[in-house]
Order: sequence, then structure tokens, then C-alpha cells
Amino acid sequence: MDAIITYVDGQDPLWLEDYRALLHEPVMAKRFRDWGTLRYLLRGIETHMPFVENVYLVVARESQIPSWASDALKVVLHRDIIPAEYLPTFNSTTIEMFLHRIPGLSERFLYFNDDMFPVMDCREDDFFVDGKCAMGFSRHLLVTGLYKQQTRNADRMARRALRMPSSYWFLRPQHTCSPMLRSASEEVFDLLEPEILRSLTPLREACNLNQYLFLDYLYHSGQAVSRRISNKHLSLASTTAGTLAGFLSCPTRKLVCINDVRLTEAQYKTYHAILQDAFPRHFPGKSRFEL
Repeated sequence: MDAIITYVDGQDPLWLEDYRALLHEPVMAKRFRDWGTLRYLLRGIETHMPFVENVYLVVARESQIPSWASDALKVVLHRDIIPAEYLPTFNSTTIEMFLHRIPGLSERFLYFNDDMFPVMDCREDDFFVDGKCAMGFSRHLLVTGLYKQQTRNADRMARRALRMPSSYWFLRPQHTCSPMLRSASEEVFDLLEPEILRSLTPLREACNLNQYLFLDYLYHSGQAVSRRISNKHLSLASTTAGTLAGFLSCPTRKLVCINDVRLTEAQYKTYHAILQDAFPRHFPGKSRFEL
């Protein structure tokens, strides 16, 4: 089993130059802010997921590669997997459509955003059971906001690929690391390639699909079971500094997602200090992915 991490350093001058040249608008801090925690995600994978063999870090350009990364971390540039006509892109949903094209990627893989961290020991069967992916799925009817629109789009397209009847309801997988099958991702992409390519944009838009296309396809085709992964979701919009520090010092779930939001400079400094104190305590030693 492999792991994929999509990562962006929003302070990289060359990346910022690419962004401004294409889009002529300010960078959204909460979407591209680097908290300096990537190394702890990698330590979490090594410490708590010993069954993971290769870790692929997907980045826009060479300047995005962390200076501390060792050769054990397999770096994939956007141009290695995404056709040139869709680059540069600053849209995670565009990137997600092509992850299955990573050369050498194993059949079973886990997809991480860079704000998701293993903090307790995990087992392979937390994510895969009898050859099927295990993931919590819930059904929704109301669509509010861009994220829900893309989630509904993904479910509708997965149903279309399988020639299923349309539905007012749509699936929403858990917001945690996603267990996926490479062959199924290739299959749904092949079935929907024109529609997928038409949905691609350099920034997030309501027409986009997201990674849930592949998870919904797995579920609707009988290749996934609905079973929740042990995960704690901490949105900085509603999580106090004390709650964040308390969970990281004594986690009660196997994974945690620390979701960035719009923050004042004072709030950012407070949360950043907590993370930079708590993660080194939990993961004091370097992983094989660090020099």
C-alpha cells in the first residue's frame, strides 16, 4: 500500500509568481497557507502506518520540494501526471483527477491532504477489508456552498459512469485520508474522460468534480464498504486553542484533520505555536523521509 500527499507552500516566491501571472488576484491564505507540519504527517505515516511502503508528494514545481526532504520521499510534479494544457493549476480538485497516473503507484493507496495526520497506531484493515475500501459515507440532500456542490457533482458523475438512475440524494464520504484503488480510478476516468476534462479549472469553481468521484464510484460499484475511519475533525473556526492542544497531547482517534479557515494574525500565531509545540512532542524523531 502506498500513500499520496498533495502539498503546497504558499510562501514560495516562484509559485506566487506563477499564481499572480495566471490569475491576477490575491492568494487565498487559508487554502495555500503552509503551517510547517508536513514533516509530522510523514512521521505519523512512518510511526503509525508501518504497512505503507512508498509515499508520493505531489507538488507544482521543484521549488515546492521541502529542503529537508530525503530521497525516500518520492516527489511527483504536476507536469508528470497532468496534461500541459491544464497547467499551471491551483485547484486541488483538478490535481485529484490525475493522482492515479503516478508512475509505479500501487493498486491500494491512501490519499492525504496535508492537514491530515495519523496520531495513533493504524491497521491495514482500518482502510481495506476483504479487498474493498472502507470509508464512512453519509447521504445528503441540501447543497450549500462550493464544497457541497462539488460533492454532489462527484456523486452524479459516478452514477452516470455506472449507468445508475439519477437521485436527489448524494453521497458525502468522510473528510479524512481516502483509501482508493488505482484500477477503479483508471476505470472511472476512462469512462468519463470528456466530462472530467471539461470540469477542470485553475481555481475552484462550482462545475468541478473532486476526489469523491472515485470514492463514490467504489461505493456504487460494490468496491467499498461504509465503515467510518477513526478520525477527529478539528476546524479552527470552532476549535479552541485548549481543545487543539489537549487532543494532540492525548489523542482519542487514530487520525486528525486540522482544517484551516480565515484567521486573524493573532489567531494564526496562537494555533501555529500550539502545533509547533505539540507535534515535536508526539513525533520527536526524524522519519526516513527527512535528511
